[in-house]
Amino acid sequence: MIKNIAIDGPAGAGKSSIAKIVASKLGYIYVDTGAMYRAMALFMLEKNVDINDEDAIGKAAGEADIKIRYENGVQCVILNGENVNDRIRTDEVSNAASKTSVVKKVRERLVALQQELASKENVVMDGRDIGTKVLPDAYLKIYMTASAEVRAKRRYDENISKGMESNLEKIRQEIIERDQRDMTRKESPLVKAWDAIEIDTGDMTIEEVADRIIGMI
Repeated sequence: MIKNIAIDGPAGAGKSSIAKIVASKLGYIYVDTGAMYRAMALFMLEKNVDINDEDAIGKAAGEADIKIRYENGVQCVILNGENVNDRIRTDEVSNAASKTSVVKKVRERLVALQQELASKENVVMDGRDIGTKVLPDAYLKIYMTASAEVRAKRRYDENISKGMESNLEKIRQEIIERDQRDMTRKESPLVKAWDAIEIDTGDMTIEEVADRIIGMI
């Protein structure tokens, strides 16, 4: 029996970090859908496509070949034959992804790939619409959240640790704006699935959250 775990929630809630741990401990495949959307956004930025023009994005999306590949146990996001892991985690790409991901043709292209992966393997998949759209029949659905202040501080600390200049209040405002876009977008908005279990990660370590999810399995 295939057992898929769907983890949804807003930016900075800890989805990716926790999903990786859960997948590793269970021996499941981790599928970072956000990385796939970031790769698409990176493609648009590098092609100088207007990320506010949905028609232009829809047309250009067909030129982007995005795959997930594992090398020595590490997930690699491949964009047109090139590993772009180190180029998709900037704030610019993150904000662009929030805009390009609402385009119907972008979502259709990537959702099909995500569903194909989940039909063959036990996966832990995180994103915005996994439990509601991508894997509506998932074995377990988690909705992960935390306050905007907590999520902003996490992103700020991450940037500082990488030696990047950062402004905590600016990050907080960007997170609030992104939440609004993600929750009100026309295509597959961020929403808690009716059968998802909500976990507030604000006062928990990533290990504590991961262990709780594994306990549910």
